[in-house]
Amino acid sequence: MVDTETTRTIIGVIGNVISLFLFLSPLPTFVKIYKAKSVQEFKPDPYVATILNCCMWVFYGLPFVHPDSILVVTINGVGLVIEIFYVCVFLAFSDWPKRRKIIIALLVEIVFLAAVIFITMTFLHTTKLRSMLVGILCIIFNIIMYTSPLTVMRMVIRTKSVKFMPFYLSLANFLNGSIWLVYALLKFDPYITIPNGLGALSGAVQLILYATYYKSTRWDDGPNPASEVQLSSKDNPPNLV
Repeated sequence: MVDTETTRTIIGVIGNVISLFLFLSPLPTFVKIYKAKSVQEFKPDPYVATILNCCMWVFYGLPFVHPDSILVVTINGVGLVIEIFYVCVFLAFSDWPKRRKIIIALLVEIVFLAAVIFITMTFLHTTKLRSMLVGILCIIFNIIMYTSPLTVMRMVIRTKSVKFMPFYLSLANFLNGSIWLVYALLKFDPYITIPNGLGALSGAVQLILYATYYKSTRWDDGPNPASEVQLSSKDNPPNLV
C-alpha cells in the first residue's frame, strides 16, 4: 500500500508538470511581440508580479522556512526563470517610458523581497513562525493575482461569449488548483491549501461559464482588441503554488 508521503510526492510531481504548462501558456503572446518587434498593447504587469510571487514561494519552500517542500521550490524556481525571460522580452521591445516602469517595479520587488528575507531570518527563529509569515504573504499575493481572470469572466457574462476565454487555459487552471489542493491536504498546509482552493474554484467557475455561453458565442465575429488586451493580462497563471 502506498503511504501518504509517497502519494503526496507523486501528486506534487504531477502538479509540477501542469504548472509548467501554465507557465509556458503565454508563449504565443511573446511570439506575437517578437514578430512585431513591439510589445503593442500587451501589459507586462502580470509577468512582473509573478516574478515576486515565484520568489516568495521559492523562499517559502526552502528547508529553513518550510521543510519538506522541495516540489514547491522546483516548479517556482523554473517558473521564476520563465517569467524573467518574459520580462526581458518586454524590456527588449518596449519604449523607454514602459521600460523605466518595469525597471522601477523590479527594483521595488527586490527591496521588498530583501526586507522579507531579512525580517524572517533575523527575528523569526523557528520554521513554524517563518512559514506563517512567508505563507501569509504568499496567500495575499495569490489572492491579488486572482483578480486578473475576473475581468475576462465579467466580459463573458456581459457579451454571452467565451471567444476570448480559452477553454484549455481555463481547464489547466482548474486542474492546477485542484492537484495542488490535494497535495496540500495530504499533509495539511494551510498556506498552499487556501490559494489553490481559490484557484480550483476560479477555474471551475470559468468552465461553468464556458459551458453556459458556448452555444451563444459567435466565433466568426472579428477580434475585439480590448478583449485581447484583457486576455493578455490573464495569460499568466495566478494560481501556482
